[in-house]
Amino acid sequence: MKFSIERAALLDAVNQAQAVVERRNTIPILANVLMQAEGDGVSFKATDLDIEVIDRTVAQVERAGATTVSAVLFHEIVRKLPDGALVQVIEDASHGRLEVTAGRSHFSLATLSKDDFPVMASSDYSATFTCEAKLLRRLFDKSRFAISTEETRYYLNGVYMHVAEAEGGRTLRAVATDGHRLARVDAPLPAGAEEMPGVIVPRKTVDQVRKLLSDDDTQIEVSVSETKIRFATPQITLTSKVIDGTFPDYARVIPTGNTREMKVDAKDFAKAVDRVATVSSERSRAVKLMLDEDRLTLSVNAPDSGAAEEELAVAYADEKLEIGFNAKYLQEIAAQVDHEMAVFLFNNAGDPTLMREGDDQSAVYVVMPMRV
Repeated sequence: MKFSIERAALLDAVNQAQAVVERRNTIPILANVLMQAEGDGVSFKATDLDIEVIDRTVAQVERAGATTVSAVLFHEIVRKLPDGALVQVIEDASHGRLEVTAGRSHFSLATLSKDDFPVMASSDYSATFTCEAKLLRRLFDKSRFAISTEETRYYLNGVYMHVAEAEGGRTLRAVATDGHRLARVDAPLPAGAEEMPGVIVPRKTVDQVRKLLSDDDTQIEVSVSETKIRFATPQITLTSKVIDGTFPDYARVIPTGNTREMKVDAKDFAKAVDRVATVSSERSRAVKLMLDEDRLTLSVNAPDSGAAEEELAVAYADEKLEIGFNAKYLQEIAAQVDHEMAVFLFNNAGDPTLMREGDDQSAVYVVMPMRV
């Protein structure tokens, strides 16, 4: 194998692949990236056995071939090469080495046989559809903060992506919850997604897919089966197993009878919560909300460190209410608001609170209160 490629193109291709590789591996081949040169390009494949990513890029291929090399090491070398450098990669199969040359820099890297590289089993996808990157990005960005990190409840360690019935018809919906807060985000249902099975997309997959979605105009082809999901652009294909579990009936925890409505500037609210939470204890980070007519008072009382209080002008015309929340949860939910106004709907101090963005019903958030 022998090819030449511009450093920036090589770095982009290797970057996506090496991000999938687990840093601590008991199986040496899983620390490697498989590079295959043929025709007018090179592909880079990496896997952790749950996710597989293939990144293709154009290169001058003088001799076709394939080998594997340490993904992290190769990425670090390419990253440190000077901008604009032309990188030449040559496989020395007889010595099991990969020679990398750029200008006056030369590296000789150990390789492992391509035959040992694992192949993810193919899947028959029951639904395939194409959508714009910005649609998927909105679904994942607004829901992933609520993914649970509790390993024992593994079925909450991802985003539940499925087709749902909403007021305006069927939608593509993403839901995530950790039992303390919940995010439910809807998007127009793309053509071809109608028969898509509901799947739980793992956190790591969500994070990796997010890197494919930087360009709004990119068209993403999504294929879904009961066990796998695949995201593909012309350059990159990411295939992932989905979480084998049943997502809970989230509709039961979304309150429908909350009538006490508070409208507040989302950015002002998030900043005020951040300021008063500065003195709260790290463990609980509890903040109390005291609502009176058109006035919200945020307060924190931490015996070890001090107290803080701040008033905000809000639109509120119901009876007085005192309710406590984890400050981090309030900040994360407020950070999702794209509109100027956040609308909170309360019932009482012990019941879940619902938040939406202005009059937009396509994204709703639920947060559980805490005693303060």
